[in-house]
Amino acid sequence: MRILLTGASGLLGLNFGLRFASEQQITGVVYSHAFTQTPFSMIVTDLSQERNVDKLIENSKPDVVINCAAIANLEECEKKPQEAHMLNGEFPGWLAEKCDNLSIKLVHISTDAVFDGKKKGKYNETDIPKPMSVYAQSKLAGEQAVRQIDQDALVLRVNFYGFSFSGRRSLAEFFLRNLENGAPVKGFTDVFFCPLYVIDMVEYLMQAVEKQLRGLYHLCSVESLSKYDFGLHIARVFNLDANLISPITVSDVDFIQAPRSKNLVLDTGKIEQALGRATPSQAEGLARFHHDFQDGYAMRLQTLV
Repeated sequence: MRILLTGASGLLGLNFGLRFASEQQITGVVYSHAFTQTPFSMIVTDLSQERNVDKLIENSKPDVVINCAAIANLEECEKKPQEAHMLNGEFPGWLAEKCDNLSIKLVHISTDAVFDGKKKGKYNETDIPKPMSVYAQSKLAGEQAVRQIDQDALVLRVNFYGFSFSGRRSLAEFFLRNLENGAPVKGFTDVFFCPLYVIDMVEYLMQAVEKQLRGLYHLCSVESLSKYDFGLHIARVFNLDANLISPITVSDVDFIQAPRSKNLVLDTGKIEQALGRATPSQAEGLARFHHDFQDGYAMRLQTLV
C-alpha cells in the first residue's frame, strides 16, 4: 500500500519507515532536512500551511496517512504555544478533512499526556482527558479535531522509546548514553508510565491498519513502572552501573516549566482485544531493544544524516 508518513525524521516516524520500507511504498514528510540514506523517499514541506497539506495529499495519492508530526518537547511547547497549537492541534484537523474527503485511511498519533495523572489506576479510552501542559492541550485538540472530522480515522495514544538518528530522542537513549559514559543521572520515582519499544510499537500500529481499526485506542506496554525503575532496567539489561541513577521526585527539580502528570499508565485492553494479543512487557521490550543495539541498529540510524 502507499503510505504517507508525516514526521518521518522523528523517533516513531523514522523507525516505522525503516521497518516497513521493504514491504510498503512509503513517502516520508519532513520539515527541514530529508535524509539521503533512507530506503524510502522523503519530501520536505512546511505543514503549518494548509495549502501545502492539500498539495501533499493530492500529489502523493496515499492509501494511508500516518501522522507522526508533532512538537513533542514539553518545554519547547511552553515557550512556543502558538507553534505547538498549530502543528499539534490545527494541522491534524486539516489532514483529517482531506483524508475524509478522499476516503484515505488516517492514523493519528496522540499521547498519554492528555490526562492529569490524578486517577488511581490505569486510564482507559472512556476516561475524560484533563491536559495540564501546552503540549498536552495541543495534542488533545489534535485528536479531538481528527475524531470529529473523520469517523474512520484511527487515533492512538502512545508512549514509546527506542533509537533515533541523533541518539537523543528517547528516555532510554538518555539513560543508556549517560550510563555508558559513567555519568550520574536522576530518575523520577513518582512518575509512572508504560513505554513500548518503538519497533514493537510500529508493528502493532501496522497490524491495526491492516485490521482497519477505527476510533480511539491506547497502545503501549501492558506493564507500567516508574521512570527511575525504567533506568534501573536499562542498566541491568546493558550490564551498566545502576548506582549512577539517583532517585528523585518531580517536586525535587526546578529546571522544568511544563507541568507533568505523575500517572501516565494506560489500559491496553481495548487494542489487545482488537488485535488478539497482548502488548509486550518491559522485559520483553528491553530485551529486543538490547538485541537491536548489539546488532548495530543504533549506529546505522546515525549514519542516515
